[in-house]
Parts: sequence; C-alpha cells; structure tokens
Amino acid sequence: MPIYYFHVVGQGSRIEDLEGTDCADLSAAKEEAVACARELMAHAIRQGRDISSRSIEVRNARGGVVLTLPFRQAISEAE
Repeated sequence: MPIYYFHVVGQGSRIEDLEGTDCADLSAAKEEAVACARELMAHAIRQGRDISSRSIEVRNARGGVVLTLPFRQAISEAE
C-alpha cells in the first residue's frame, strides 16, 4: 500500500508529516486529507481561531506533490 505525507501549509508556516499514512490510492489519500482538514478546522474553531486559509499538501513516498487541498474546499467536499 502506498504511503502519503500530509503537510499543513499556511501563511509562511509549514507543519511536516514525518510519519505518513498508508492509503490504498490517491482517492483514499484525498479522503484522508479532507478528514484531516475538517478535524483541524473544528479544533481551531473551538479555540476561536480561523485557519480556513491553510491547505494540506499531499506528497507521495518520493516527495512529489500529488494533491493540494485548500481547507475551504474540505468544507464542501462530498464524502
């Protein structure tokens, strides 16, 4: 199963995913990115912060960017 890394990127900051997550394919990785973005936004909202301008950069095992998911897109993304 391929491994994907989910880095959170926003306004001059970057939080690296050093462990990665096994996903069956890119579609599954996108679902994981949507879930992650929603969870991070929900946590931020509970603290009174707006992080909706951030995005998740999904990279494959070779380090190539395979998807960039803006947090705002995760709000309306179908499950």
